[in-house]
Amino acid sequence: MSVQYLEDYQRYKEDNDDDELFYTYPRFVNHLDDSFRKRLTQLYRDKINVDNVVLDLMSSWTSHLPEEIIYQRVVGHGLNLQELQRNNRLDSFWTQNFNVNQILPLEDNSIDTCLMVAAWQYLQYPEELSFELRRVIKEGGQLIVSFSNRAFWVKSPQVWVTSSDSERINYVRQVLERQGWHSFETISERTSKKSFLPFKSLEGDPFFSVLAIN
Repeated sequence: MSVQYLEDYQRYKEDNDDDELFYTYPRFVNHLDDSFRKRLTQLYRDKINVDNVVLDLMSSWTSHLPEEIIYQRVVGHGLNLQELQRNNRLDSFWTQNFNVNQILPLEDNSIDTCLMVAAWQYLQYPEELSFELRRVIKEGGQLIVSFSNRAFWVKSPQVWVTSSDSERINYVRQVLERQGWHSFETISERTSKKSFLPFKSLEGDPFFSVLAIN
C-alpha cells in the first residue's frame, strides 16, 4: 500500500474539470524550449541502456529519446490518442487519466526504465502512481522524472503551483522515497540558447531531474 504524503488541499487544482476534456484536442507544439530538450536527450543517452524496455509515461506527439538509439521496446502513455499516434518512437501505447485511475495495464517486472517529462506536475495522487510503478519496473530498474518551471498552472495541484524549483525537486524525491525508491540522483541546471545577436546567448528553460532506482 502506498504511503501518503500530500494533504487534500495540496491536491486541489484551479481547473478541477476532467483532465480528459482539457486534452480532447491534440497540441502539436513543443512545451519546452530546444535547450531543455537537448539536455533531456543527452540525459537519456547517458542513462538508458540500448537493451531496455522503456516506458514513456504521460508522453505526447514527440519523443526526447536519442534518434540514433533503437531500444528493445518503447511503450507510451498519454491522454490524447492523436498525439500518441504521431509519436513514431512508440511501439505501443494507451490512454489513461492518472488522476482517476493509477493502476497500470502492464505486467509485473516488465519495464527497465520509466520516463516522465513535464508530467509529475499534473499528478494529484503521485503516491499511488509511484507505488504502482514499483510493481511494473524491474528490480534495479530506474525512473527519470524531468521538468522545468513551466506548466498549465490551472491543471497543476497546489503543491506544485506554490513551490519553488528546489521545493519541487525535494517534493518528487520525498514522495518516491516514501514508496521505497532509492539511490537518488538530482539534477538542477540552467540552460542557454542562441540569441539573434552574434556571440550572445539567452537563458533557456531550466532543467531539473530526479532519478531513482527501484
